[in-house]
Parts: sequence; structure tokens; C-alpha cells
Amino acid sequence: MTTDTAPTPVHQLVADFAHQWIGSWQRGYITDQSKAVAARARLSREAGKSAAKVFDLWDLIDLDALQGARGAGRPLSEEELEQAQEALLMACTLWALHQQSRSAGVHLRDKTGSPRGLGAAVRRLMPAGEIDDALRKRFVRAGKASDLSTLAQRLRDIVLLLRREDVALDYSLLAGQLYQWQRPGGMDAVRAAWGRSFHAWREKDEKEVQEQEGTS
Repeated sequence: MTTDTAPTPVHQLVADFAHQWIGSWQRGYITDQSKAVAARARLSREAGKSAAKVFDLWDLIDLDALQGARGAGRPLSEEELEQAQEALLMACTLWALHQQSRSAGVHLRDKTGSPRGLGAAVRRLMPAGEIDDALRKRFVRAGKASDLSTLAQRLRDIVLLLRREDVALDYSLLAGQLYQWQRPGGMDAVRAAWGRSFHAWREKDEKEVQEQEGTS
């Protein structure tokens, strides 16, 4: 008897690749492995740029694996490949900028009880029980970006704030959302997801959060 398995959506495929690559670099960087340290430095310098402007980075990312992948049960189209590459590059370079000079990993998976989506990360930057209006407006501006280049720059600004305050982010989730953002109707869907993430974060005892993350 065989069991049918639902095909993996392309955005989840992109998220899985991002987690694989970023997770490997992050482990290497934290343990001071020279190749990972050098990779992070190269990626960080290109944060906020489009794939067309950073051809020299593609030796760090396994494009052959992406081109051979199957999303939604079929090979990716040329358009899907280009959009997946843009999403992966943006997520990887933003992670590298965020990870700079940090001894602990800044890529943490989103999970129930400890949300790590973009909205939740921004909310964690705000004082307990308060809404920082200037920061909220910055977050809203990122959501309202009209093109990928503008979105990249606005996310870069937010990531610098996350780095300053040692707030982690799920970069695999972000990569999948950046892919969705480029698809028909995707902008509105991603903005809604970021909004839900923002409102999903709830204050809780910091010790409890640390204990949960220590078991992940």
C-alpha cells in the first residue's frame, strides 16, 4: 500500500533551501570555521542588492540544487527560478548582515510559543507593553514597498535594528515569504502574514522563552 505525499509548494522549497544554507553557515561562523566566516563577510557586503548585481556570490549558493528541485510536484519554471534566486539571495545576505559580530545564531525557527517571523521580531524591539510608533511606521513602510529593490533596502534597515538589540529572526520563513511576495497576489498575502506575526507576539517570562529555545 502506498501513501500519497502532497507536493511541496515552491515557497516552502525556497524556505527549506534557505534553512539548509543559512543553518550551515551559521554553525560554521559560530564555531569560527574559516570558510563560513569568509562566506558571511562576502554575503554581508551585498545585503540589500538584487541578484543581478551580485553574480560573484553565486558560487556560495548551490544553484544546481535549486534548478534540479521540484516545487508543487514539477520542475520550476524560469520565472520561478529567478524569483527563488532573488528571495534566497536577499534572505541570505540579510542574515549575514544580522549575524555580524554575534556569537549566538540569529536565525531561529518560528514556532508556537516563540514566534520568530518578521512582525514578531519587530514587536520584540518595542518596550514591554508599548507600541513604538516610529518603529511601527518603519515596519509598515517595509510592507508597503512597491518593488523588490525598495523592499530589500527597508528590510536591511530593520535587520540593523534587530542586530543592535540581539533579536533573532526566522530567515527561512522570510525567504519563503520573499518568494511569495514576487508572485501574483503575493504582496498582500505577505503583508497580512507579517501583520499576523506582529500581533501574535505576546509578553512572557524571558526565562521561559530562553528555556524553550534552549531545547530547539
